[in-house]
Amino acid sequence: MAPFGFGSPVFPQARRVKGRYAVGGRGYLELGSPLFAVVEAWAKILTKTPLIDWGGAALHVESVDLVDPPAFGDGIGVLRTVTPVVMKGSGRGPDGLRTTRQAFLLPWEPEFPGYLAQSLQRKAETIGVDPDVTLEQIIWMGAKRSFDVGDGKKIGAPVEVRLRGAPETLGMLWSWGLGQANSAGFGWIAS
Repeated sequence: MAPFGFGSPVFPQARRVKGRYAVGGRGYLELGSPLFAVVEAWAKILTKTPLIDWGGAALHVESVDLVDPPAFGDGIGVLRTVTPVVMKGSGRGPDGLRTTRQAFLLPWEPEFPGYLAQSLQRKAETIGVDPDVTLEQIIWMGAKRSFDVGDGKKIGAPVEVRLRGAPETLGMLWSWGLGQANSAGFGWIAS
């Protein structure tokens, strides 16, 4: 597991064009990790980097801000992703036999909640925080999206979930993202 994630660059004033990503004007890019040393290293490098080439779009770095995760003092977190959550399932058909190794799950499929809950606990164990985190509810599900990544496609959908757990664990998930492939930009939490 790679303990970091990121969202797509956002340009609030860019003119929307159907079928294309809106680019132009002032914007921002969010990067995150539950490991402070990773965030600190990024901040140090980015403050000395005047330009980032993001898939052909020139991003001029004007400032770098460190943002702490919400406190989650009551042990409840409502997290909404701005990028699709990628989750792989068992790949088994109705007869219980494995039919594929690339069984991407969507939030409305029966296996999704269980696999997402397992992913949340595994992330907590990886970082060394309390793994007693519960997926209480999937509140909202966005449209299915697929992206070419490397030699294939990753399929997912954005979600909003209600989680219960230790405040530190919820903060870690907010900083890392939901699901799999966070280091490829999937499952980024809206701040």
